[in-house]
Amino acid sequence: MSNNAPMNIFDIAGRAMSAQLVRLNATASNMANAGNVTGSAGEAYRAIKPVFESVTDTPGVSTVKVKNVVTTNAEPTKRHDPNHPLADANGDVWEAAVDGNAELIDMIETARMYQNNVQVLNTAKSLMMETIRIGK
Repeated sequence: MSNNAPMNIFDIAGRAMSAQLVRLNATASNMANAGNVTGSAGEAYRAIKPVFESVTDTPGVSTVKVKNVVTTNAEPTKRHDPNHPLADANGDVWEAAVDGNAELIDMIETARMYQNNVQVLNTAKSLMMETIRIGK
């Protein structure tokens, strides 16, 4: 951690939510490019995925951050379509290396993880407000 103050529940959940937003942006990018075709395998879009890394403040206090975003090793699908304007000399095009079904599952998981962290924040806020109310 960059500062000396220990992480609190709001830091932990907030950072987790930020990481999930990066994951959702990657999924959106992948879904936007699913079905795109190009004239060569090298130009074809390949799905991207964030790599998460645990960040531990003290034992029992941990969150997550995005270490980096990587391009997958998935190979684009070659398809014979001689009438396509991007077809090469052999009449082939390459479809983006994106598994739409896997991306939909990833999107649902990401949304659920984000919602879980929102619930953590709401619960913490509610408990703090109840504590203040009791103290009056």
